Amino acid sequence: MNIVVLIKPTPDVTKVRFDVERGVVDRSSAELEINQFDLYAVEVALLIKEVLGGSVTAVSMAPPQGERALRDAVARGVDKAILLTDGRFAGADTLATSYTLAAAVRKLGGYDLILCGEKSVDGDTAHVGPEVAEHLNVPHAAFVTRVVEVSSNKVVVESDYGDAYYLLELQLPALISLSRPVVFRDRVVEPRTPRLGDVLKARRARVEVWDAYYLADVADLEGFGLAGSATRVVRVFNVFEKDRNSITVSGEEGVDRILEVLRSRRLV
Repeated sequence: MNIVVLIKPTPDVTKVRFDVERGVVDRSSAELEINQFDLYAVEVALLIKEVLGGSVTAVSMAPPQGERALRDAVARGVDKAILLTDGRFAGADTLATSYTLAAAVRKLGGYDLILCGEKSVDGDTAHVGPEVAEHLNVPHAAFVTRVVEVSSNKVVVESDYGDAYYLLELQLPALISLSRPVVFRDRVVEPRTPRLGDVLKARRARVEVWDAYYLADVADLEGFGLAGSATRVVRVFNVFEKDRNSITVSGEEGVDRILEVLRSRRLV
């Protein structure tokens, strides 16, 4: 079983800076760690490998600092790590991000199953996984809460779509994006803690670095980054720095005062 797990290194949102003029996150301004949802994808990939054998390759699109997250994945048991980093990738929306990741998977070739987290803690769109699958033209399941069965030719999962649970059988190759918590067979998944020896080994491990031109034979360079993005962030601001007028009310008259303010602002 050849498994690819897509990892997004995410910054500490309390420390990261924003490029207000360009409307993008400056990911070089804070240390990057594996997105929490992707940690579960890594763990499920490793559990599948333990059952069926094979290898797990981690792919990440990030600035050079993203190498740290990939080494963390290697310390946890991932066999191969690939960092997609290039100025051409900067400023990508979900469409351009998924296009770039799909190009890397296509470049790898010979994959059976792709796993990723449902969403990222700094984006919260849940678009990228399904979009990667669409670019690759493979079946996919989103919001997966349980991996029921996996074999050399299919995967059976349970997905929570809010109004109902769906039991889905996908023929491989396929992609699944995982929620958290997630169950593998009958086991609640918890990301493993790397052992010290594995951490030290991961520091010496090779992380392959691919730039835009390395993917030029499987993708259009204009599909990357801002050039390939279908959306633009018009404005970025910190909600905690905005001036706000506050009104303090108490007692029974407080309800009348609140209604008065809401009516004056045409909110009720």
